[in-house]
Amino acid sequence: MGTREAAIEAVERYFDSGGFRDELAARVAVQSSSREEEHGKDLRAYLEELMAPRFEAMGFEVAIHANPALPRALFLVAKRVEDPALPTLFCYGHGDTVPGEEGRWKQGRDPWTLDVAADERWGERWYGRGTADNKGQHAINMEALRHVLETRGRLGYNVTFLIEMAEEMGSPGLREFCTAHKDALRADLLIASDGPRLRAELPDMKLGTRGVMNFRLRLEYREGGHHSGNWGGLLANPAVVLMHAITSIIDRDGHVKLQAIKPERMPNSVRAALGNIEVVPGPDDPAIDPWWGERGFTAAEKVFGWNTFEVLSFISGNPDKPQNAVPPFAEAVCQIRFVVDTDPDTFLPAIRKHLADQGYEGIEIDGMRQEIMRASRLDPDHPAVGWAQRSIEKTLGVKPGVIPNSGGSLPNDIFLDLLGMPTIWVPHSYPGCSQHAPDEHVLAPLMRDGLRMATGLFWDLGENFPRA
Repeated sequence: MGTREAAIEAVERYFDSGGFRDELAARVAVQSSSREEEHGKDLRAYLEELMAPRFEAMGFEVAIHANPALPRALFLVAKRVEDPALPTLFCYGHGDTVPGEEGRWKQGRDPWTLDVAADERWGERWYGRGTADNKGQHAINMEALRHVLETRGRLGYNVTFLIEMAEEMGSPGLREFCTAHKDALRADLLIASDGPRLRAELPDMKLGTRGVMNFRLRLEYREGGHHSGNWGGLLANPAVVLMHAITSIIDRDGHVKLQAIKPERMPNSVRAALGNIEVVPGPDDPAIDPWWGERGFTAAEKVFGWNTFEVLSFISGNPDKPQNAVPPFAEAVCQIRFVVDTDPDTFLPAIRKHLADQGYEGIEIDGMRQEIMRASRLDPDHPAVGWAQRSIEKTLGVKPGVIPNSGGSLPNDIFLDLLGMPTIWVPHSYPGCSQHAPDEHVLAPLMRDGLRMATGLFWDLGENFPRA
């Protein structure tokens, strides 16, 4: 029987020999963009030709399931049961990506070919669609499990690994699938990886996610525009009225004025955890505007502990060919990012009531046809959190930060609330990775440290599986 140190040394050799880079290159080569119907065959190929054989080689039983909401985006469930009496680890990843955006990558890079570029600070950057989101991250967890198995000969617990192929579309069908297979998917702890670290230099853990809701505000007064010289000052301008309606919800400094779409308070455990978190932009990140957002909050509290309201787009008339006319309509797409302490089902009714009370008539509010990713958060005081912190510190010599929930969104509420398992996310990307944009990439040292961290975590689970 091997040791923890031997397993970590083995995964280091695997990385240093180029094995992990080659594995990631094979995954990137599959053009698994879920938003385009023509890539349906690629979504299937990622699961059937890449994932299934790799899981089966580790002694997993693999089943591929239909998606009730989006037929081209299948689900893969891989299960390894060493003993039904043992606890079960749940892992998650998504093999789909956003569109490749061919032709927009620097230096003529092909988004579906892993490109290794030297970097003065980080040694190497690996470019390719899906490197950061999420192929590289769930590949780390799969390879860490493999090295623990090869070193110890067993895990010491059971594993269920779910890979979906439509996360970039809001995970349609995932909730229905997990509800239908609730008993088969039940587990004692989730460890998964997605999203960026807060800072590239330091590891961290997220215990949940903020939710996200997009909606449209539209105000239309009449058909067609009318000459502003003849009618300006006589016809109400919907753009002006809609702008003022929005500023009755959020002020010019980014402070949300409508209390009904904010939490009543921030839990003490969340505030305490965020007290140790500092948001420091990296060299590739935009500078923070300290005057923007909720008053009296730290940067970490604004983005991880509270709700935010954004205007994603605003249109009136024809911006490309503006006319000397009072426009007939104005439309804005807005977004609320929200923490678990608020109920998103109340947001749109509250906004409708607020606008009516303020005298704004005729503004249509459309919730938009997309899945709402709901907020979720594991209590930072849960025993699994301290256990994971100690494991990562033992491996890297650095205590990871604990962030109660990420600023972005994932279907974590399905795992935490529906399936009832504590959730810990250990990200291996960084804020400047160009996720969802041309030139998506990962940093080679973070991939190496990710393999080391995950191997340590999965080894430690076999010796001391944390319980609530």
